[in-house]
Amino acid sequence: MVECQLPKLNVAGSNPVSRSLINLNFNYKIMRLTKELTEHLTKNIVKSFLDKELIIWEESPEKLQTIINGIITEDLMVEDRLNDEVKTLLDSKTEEYERSMMDYGRVFQMVKSKLVRERGLIL
Repeated sequence: MVECQLPKLNVAGSNPVSRSLINLNFNYKIMRLTKELTEHLTKNIVKSFLDKELIIWEESPEKLQTIINGIITEDLMVEDRLNDEVKTLLDSKTEEYERSMMDYGRVFQMVKSKLVRERGLIL
């Protein structure tokens, strides 16, 4: 069973990543999609679409690859932007959380989950 959790972006290196949890007897592994891998996948998608005549595209395949890669990258960045937003929200409340002895990680996940539900995001 594979659960794909999109989107992601490694902010430090600006490399889009997708994390998929792979359930193997309750052992979970994280699989990351690098920038190079997303470009390779995009190239294969475009080639498949064009070879099977699933789309009509009159411009260069490279232009379509750029467009699709941009869409995938943008989608992969949503969760990182959300993480940054939650971090900013919590940074202003850190002293309050420290005083009440709340676990920052748990509060981070709670706030993130709430924003995901409110915005109808799929991660």
